Amino acid sequence: MLARVANNLFWMGRYIERSEHVARYLCVNYFSSLDAPNEFSQSRQFVLKSMLFMVGDPHKTEEELYDADVLYNIGLNPDKSYSIINCVKLARENANSARDIISTELYEAINKFYHFVLNYSVDDYVKKGLYDFTTNVMEFTAILKAKIRTTLLYDEVYSIIKLGINLDRATQVIRIINSKYNDILLIRNQDNTGMGSSLEWSTLLKCVESYDMMNRFQKKIPNSINTLDFLILNSNCPRSVINSLHEVTEHIQVLSSEKKPKKDSTIFLVHKIYNEYKYKYIEEIEVDFQTFIDKILNDLVAISKKMEKEYFNY
Repeated sequence: MLARVANNLFWMGRYIERSEHVARYLCVNYFSSLDAPNEFSQSRQFVLKSMLFMVGDPHKTEEELYDADVLYNIGLNPDKSYSIINCVKLARENANSARDIISTELYEAINKFYHFVLNYSVDDYVKKGLYDFTTNVMEFTAILKAKIRTTLLYDEVYSIIKLGINLDRATQVIRIINSKYNDILLIRNQDNTGMGSSLEWSTLLKCVESYDMMNRFQKKIPNSINTLDFLILNSNCPRSVINSLHEVTEHIQVLSSEKKPKKDSTIFLVHKIYNEYKYKYIEEIEVDFQTFIDKILNDLVAISKKMEKEYFNY
């Protein structure tokens, strides 16, 4: 396989996964705030700033934010690199470049997704279509991942796409955790009852589609320890960071024929990082949570860059 084509497959997987997580964060965060227990948590400025923080565009000025502007920028603004429409466009562009080695069913599903997003009315979206738009985006990405799983051979093509999906899943889950953790710190400065914080932990789990399974696993009210432990370190949670890293270690094996990887290889770095986090415990992480967030994001970037240099450089 050409390195260029492998790179296209990798980024196609990343952009599919990214569009799903951004859409879910928009939907869950926006609508859950309507039932928040205090005025600060219900504040549009608080909610909109949280959305921008998650996509990497923090609002640092005192200028007032407006729902329509923020929703448009994150959803359908082609000039914003983090927007859902740009993620879908780039996923399709990368799929076009690898058209000959992916299934017709997968390509047609990506094309249908692209046209849905491209033709969605901006006016309808910003005024009344947030739920419809984000729900459809989440459903389309679920279909795409099902097509990847059920219509492709389980060979290097499949593994490269899954590497992209799992690396971006770990990254987006960490970004969502970081954003909600930041929200909780802001709420604690305004609300002494603790009710706002409890709601935000539940919202975090819903943003990662893990609320029901967390309740089944823990049978406790979500708090900082059990929520972060479930989403970061629980290998039985399909959305957890450690599970995504485990998937990366499995699929990277397909690209390497070396029985004893060199210390400067991608596979060595992946296993080193996976095992480092595999044996952490949540109390250790929570002591300096922001340092942990910065480190794991840097580790994920390091894996991606190493992978691109070794396998996708052309």
